[in-house]
Amino acid sequence: MEIAAGNKDNVIKRAVKDIVDSRKTIALTGAGISVESGIPDFRSAGGLWSKYDPEEYAHISAFRSNPAKAWNMIKDMMELVLGAEPNPAHIALAELEKMGLLNSVITQNVDGLHQRGGSREVIEFHGSNQWLVCLGCGYRQDAASLSFEVIPPRCPQCSSILKPDVVFFGEPIPWEAQNRSFEEARTCDLVLVIGTSAVVYPAAGIPPLAKQSGAKVVEINMEPTPLTGFVSDYLIQGSAGQILPQIVEEVRKHAA
Repeated sequence: MEIAAGNKDNVIKRAVKDIVDSRKTIALTGAGISVESGIPDFRSAGGLWSKYDPEEYAHISAFRSNPAKAWNMIKDMMELVLGAEPNPAHIALAELEKMGLLNSVITQNVDGLHQRGGSREVIEFHGSNQWLVCLGCGYRQDAASLSFEVIPPRCPQCSSILKPDVVFFGEPIPWEAQNRSFEEARTCDLVLVIGTSAVVYPAAGIPPLAKQSGAKVVEINMEPTPLTGFVSDYLIQGSAGQILPQIVEEVRKHAA
């Protein structure tokens, strides 16, 4: 297992060759890819969970028992996420997709930045903050239209509480997202693991499943992770916002 340090350019070229040679490449992304858009990792020192106890504010049972309290946390999260813009890493992944070199992005993030960056095939493993869903009748509403004047917001159709269409603690991963993700992992030749330590299951099972199915696993992360040296073939250590545009540039050179 190789970690890029002084030889980062060589390892980027190695990744480009692997991407170009791959019949099917997927990406698994986590909080690290959106940090450069101004969204701190929820689990980091400055993240949401340092301010709000997730069991107290982000567990589905806590939401159901006291939605007004949970919505204090949700309001902070929504304002942060809805004000963010895609960064060069999101845009580079969209470029790889347009080139026909990236089949799908499986993201653990709920910020919608992959779609806004231009990606079309996005599997949102933990749902999306871009939508609100009614717990009573299933009505869906664009989150950007929410004024936050009335907390908690209520459904215009049945007056039940609206909830962000994200997976709260204590809720299952949406079956379709999980099923599609594992199918993508089983059938790919290469998985790019970007901005995630891949320790939270079931998403953490995607890289090992791909590896067991014969795929290469390439990490793009600021620091080594539990995957490094065990599951990953190599790690390109650094900022996704710098590395992914370099990869796209090298792919273009390769195709020229």
